[in-house]
Amino acid sequence: MFKTFVTKQADITHDWYVIDAAGQSLGRLASKVAAVLRGKHKPIFTPGMDTGDFVIVINAAQVTVTGNKLTEKFYYRYSGYPGGMTSISLRDQLAQHPDRVIEHAVWGMLPHNRLGRAMLKKLKVYGGADHPHAAQKPAELK
Repeated sequence: MFKTFVTKQADITHDWYVIDAAGQSLGRLASKVAAVLRGKHKPIFTPGMDTGDFVIVINAAQVTVTGNKLTEKFYYRYSGYPGGMTSISLRDQLAQHPDRVIEHAVWGMLPHNRLGRAMLKKLKVYGGADHPHAAQKPAELK
């Protein structure tokens, strides 16, 4: 007789990983980060629980994209007021806020509910090579 394993809160441990985004493609990097945030790399993965790990992304300003996305891809925000639509190109967004580019790409690959928002809080993105999480002793994730 086989027993079904059910993950409990006591079984879950959240590790820390650091990823260097320099020279990596935005979409491939985001899918790798989203899988680690969800916990799909663990044998105790359960879709309805937060079994994932913390991820630190460094050098976010040096991420690459293919084709003409730097000039043709835009991010839109709407304030809710008439004429309140603002847009910014990927090139300008990478120059001003490189962390938002990766967070936006990863958010599109996570569940769009309160569980996904909790997973997104475990993502820490920095434009440069320095991060303030050395005390957590993050492991290098390739």
